[in-house]
Amino acid sequence: MIGRLSGILIDKNPLQLLVDCNGVGYEVSVPMSTFYNLPSAGEKVLLLTHMVVREDAQLLYGFGTAQERELFRELIKITGVGARTALSILSGMSVTDLAQAVTLQEAGRLTKIPGIGKKTAERLLLELKGKLGADIGAGAAAPDTNTDVLNALVALGYSEKEAMQAIKQIPAGSSVSDGIRHALKALSKG
Repeated sequence: MIGRLSGILIDKNPLQLLVDCNGVGYEVSVPMSTFYNLPSAGEKVLLLTHMVVREDAQLLYGFGTAQERELFRELIKITGVGARTALSILSGMSVTDLAQAVTLQEAGRLTKIPGIGKKTAERLLLELKGKLGADIGAGAAAPDTNTDVLNALVALGYSEKEAMQAIKQIPAGSSVSDGIRHALKALSKG
């Protein structure tokens, strides 16, 4: 199996790259999160990869970080989630954002990703619950409190991204009202 590619980036189009490794050109599919962090064509690139061998094709998927590759591998284990859907998920959310959505059990955030319906989102949350997000929630308030605080901040007009950043500042064990107070303080400083 091919686990890593290091070479010259020959061509890059969204979700598809061509990497020259000592005269051999590898076509690699990547999520947008990796695509945005690529160097210019003609420069050296290093990608962690996952190779899929099927009866009709040999496909190579590339990632900028080990966390992205590990999450991709977890996603494709889920029934109904193939490599294309996993790339779409990684293109639509960062690893951290997905971990937070799993921790907070927020199917609505997943359904915003093209190709992810309500049933698939619920399956993802169920399957990833014990595998992803446990370490993200450490040191923060309880998931139910976080959800209530997030909803309150969004209702007050803050974006979901701003609200998620503010929730990270909430001390463990805070009540909803204390959580909102801490989050508003964090937002006013930013």
